[in-house]
Amino acid sequence: MTYKEQLKKIGDYEYEIPKSGNMLVPGLIFASDKLMPNVEETSIHQVANVATLTGIQKYSIGMPDIHQGYGAPIGGVAAFDINKKGIISPGMVGYDINCGVRLLRTNLMFDEIKDKKKEFIHSLNRTVPSGVGRGGKFHLSKEEMAEVLDKGVEWAVEKGYATKEDLEYCEEFGRLKQADSSEVSERAIARGKSQLGTLGAGNHFLEVQKVEKIFDPYAAEVLGLKEGQIVIMIHCGSRGLGHQIASDYIRIMGQEFGYEHLADRELINAPFSSDLGQKYYKSMCAGANFAFVSRQMITHLIRENLKHDFPNIKVDLVYDICHNMAKIEKHVIDGKEVELCVHRKGATRSFGPSRAEVLPSAYKKIGQPIFIPGSMGTASYVLVGTDKAEDLSFSSTAHGAGRIMSRTGAMKKYTRAQIQAELEAKGVDIEAGSLKGIVEEAPGAYKNVDEVVRVSHEAGIGKMVARLVPVAVMKG
Repeated sequence: MTYKEQLKKIGDYEYEIPKSGNMLVPGLIFASDKLMPNVEETSIHQVANVATLTGIQKYSIGMPDIHQGYGAPIGGVAAFDINKKGIISPGMVGYDINCGVRLLRTNLMFDEIKDKKKEFIHSLNRTVPSGVGRGGKFHLSKEEMAEVLDKGVEWAVEKGYATKEDLEYCEEFGRLKQADSSEVSERAIARGKSQLGTLGAGNHFLEVQKVEKIFDPYAAEVLGLKEGQIVIMIHCGSRGLGHQIASDYIRIMGQEFGYEHLADRELINAPFSSDLGQKYYKSMCAGANFAFVSRQMITHLIRENLKHDFPNIKVDLVYDICHNMAKIEKHVIDGKEVELCVHRKGATRSFGPSRAEVLPSAYKKIGQPIFIPGSMGTASYVLVGTDKAEDLSFSSTAHGAGRIMSRTGAMKKYTRAQIQAELEAKGVDIEAGSLKGIVEEAPGAYKNVDEVVRVSHEAGIGKMVARLVPVAVMKG
């Protein structure tokens, strides 16, 4: 019997994988009857594999956007008790450490740019470097790179690339203080040194969007959002630096511990409290700081660019959220507060108002902002975290639409002309570095983002605030 055949529907939006074999806890997948047909057996199997790892608590979890990843599914969440030999796993964090989403609000309305949106995105495309291996405009010395890795956005504030308000509106306030650049290899630093402030390729993007609909007027007002407003969403991560950190520690952990005890060798890990576990954690935190700063530098470039055509423009940071991270957090297990290493791979933190200590002062009453981007040409959503998510999902929700088709499959099914015609029909202008980049990210290669967000909202692991629709898209 396949794992999919074993699934038990235990709630309107919850499916359980019963504990069997070497599983230490059951699996839990958040989905709907509409989404479940597109959840592959492989990703469900990966949820079960994660459930075999030492120290795991309550459930191995799949978010509504779940799909197959390296070792652990993308859209996977797992929490490990660090005081009970709980582990940390590079494969469960992901190669693109702190691949995250940043939303910028402007004081422009759609009517002000609707006749020049093609020029608008073309200008941004010239300003923000993108593409595979593409270098950026900020060239750092080895010493400056160490400061970026250790200080995060605090470095950008010191250098005049960020404001103190930017720092306030980043998850973790833009800096993971456990970072230690000395644990990052020379090769990783060399790969990242020229890529700060660059978009990259694949599913990374810069998108000019219009706030189409408000669902929660109070939360939207707190976030500074209103219908018809132009916002800019940035999705990118740690690029070659993060990839190399993951590669380095996957190799070292394999050499140290071997693979015989694992359900899947791609889930290689180390005890969190071990010397090697700590080295990876500090290195991962450094990679995360790099990604925070990189999105900040893109923000700086956007602000400088838009001043030319809109002298009175304001571009403020709504929030910057992470996915592909392992974080030390306190959660309640069986009535007791426990310190856990929470892995969110392609999943977003969803802290509600009760976790006010980690939120910007302005957001303490509404919860943490969450951004769930759609695929190219479809809607994206703003949500806020809920206290209910604490009990259901270790305060986690989806991070995007989630693929239903591989990039190779998309290349076989779609053409650039098809995608461009589809976007044109929706009034969306696009700038892209390659044919491949457009076709691989075809809207049809992804789940229905409206349904993914509906499940998150109805299940109580995120609360809908606003729907954003694309006006112009930039892809690597």
